Formats: sequence, structure tokens, C-alpha cells
Amino acid sequence: MSDLADELTAALRRYEQATNSHDIDRVVPLIAEDATYWFSDGSHHGLDEIAGAIKRTFDAIRDEEYEIRDLEWVVLADDHAVCRYRFFWTGAVDGRPRSGAGRGTNVLVKRDGAWKMLHEHLSS
Repeated sequence: MSDLADELTAALRRYEQATNSHDIDRVVPLIAEDATYWFSDGSHHGLDEIAGAIKRTFDAIRDEEYEIRDLEWVVLADDHAVCRYRFFWTGAVDGRPRSGAGRGTNVLVKRDGAWKMLHEHLSS
């Protein structure tokens, strides 16, 4: 893997770890202010809407463990990148064990020296 791919993979793993912390204050700094996220429950534009959608997920799925697998970088450039992957989650919804899986695509941009999510599309 190239140094750039290693750097981007590390950024995506930080995002995965922040998500697994269930602390929205750890996730928000990793997202671009003008980002757009497409989830199965709808589209969310801008940092405030996205943070609200993620927080609702944290509230709905207790003890969630989120994992990214089969990561592929399909575009690598000095200031932007695109990846696709499979995701898996387990947790409790309404007190009952639940799990799911799907596909993800992310667009990352480098801003002020840091990689941030500009777009995320998750589908199951």
C-alpha cells in the first residue's frame, strides 16, 4: 500500500473508532462542515444535520460495535480520496440484540492539513 493509502486508512480507522466511542464530540471534528450523508433513513446536509442523525443512531442502538471491512481506495489524490467498503454492526435496539450489514462509500477531502468526510453513503 502507498503512503497516501496508509494515511487515509488511518484516518478512516480514527473515524471508525470515534463512531464506536458513541461520543458525537469525537465524531464531528472528522466531518467537513459542508458534508452530505446518505443513510437509509434519508439524506443529511451540513454538519448540524449530520451530527443530529448520528446522535439519533447512537441513542437508538445501544452498545453498538461498528466495523469497516474490505476497504478499497478507488481514488487517491493529495487533497481528496474515495473509498468503498462493507460495514457490519451489532448492538441492542429496544433492549433486544440486533445486527446489520451493508455497503459504504466515502469521499474524503484534506482541509487545513486534516482528512475529513465530505460524503458518506451507507446502504444495507
